[in-house]
Amino acid sequence: MSSLKRIVSLVPSVTETIIEWGITPIACTRFCEQPTIQAVGGTKDPDIAAIKALHPDLVILDREENRHEDYLELVSNDIQVHSLHVTSLDTAGNEVGRLAKILGCEWSFMPSSPLPRRNIVAFVPIWRRPWMTVGSGTYGADVLNHLGIDVLFSEAGDRYPTIDDEMLARAKPDFVLAPTEPYPFGERHLAMLEEVAPTVFVDGQDLFWWGARMTKALERLNDHLSANLGRGLR
Repeated sequence: MSSLKRIVSLVPSVTETIIEWGITPIACTRFCEQPTIQAVGGTKDPDIAAIKALHPDLVILDREENRHEDYLELVSNDIQVHSLHVTSLDTAGNEVGRLAKILGCEWSFMPSSPLPRRNIVAFVPIWRRPWMTVGSGTYGADVLNHLGIDVLFSEAGDRYPTIDDEMLARAKPDFVLAPTEPYPFGERHLAMLEEVAPTVFVDGQDLFWWGARMTKALERLNDHLSANLGRGLR
């Protein structure tokens, strides 16, 4: 059993995961969907003073979710920090497994074999005005590749490419896969998205959150894509 008892999580995926492991953090972000736990700001704007006042044994961050300057400020305040770096299913398994060992928990992850290509190119918007999407070296793009989907603009050389309307019109994707986060795409955006390509909404947490949910999330995403893209593979 770990001696680290007072944990602050600044990563929603981590908050969900350690609670699943039986560890309740003393604080988390306002995006962690844990209203009974004290919130200490967001992933990009944590309240460092509030965190310091809690005297945590450990603060957990992720390089994709959190800012380097906040990491440096926490360290400069003599706060012990553990930073993960998740960019794919494989790195998620390794990084979360390492965190489990630090916290004295048992956890393992073994993804299924990648699915055959579905011959579908999808545009995956994560923001609008301007359009942004996921590129190579990101967890979400790797999940979709694992499920047989080719992600439009994923080889653009940027982890989160910015796309203009002209580029999108020229690209002619087969589908738009619109996640419910970080931008809250929903039915009110359907007409706009359908101008690009036939649109399927996907659970943004299952697509972008890693950790304890990964095995079930992959199953749910595959079932959803198979049911809605018309070319699903089992």
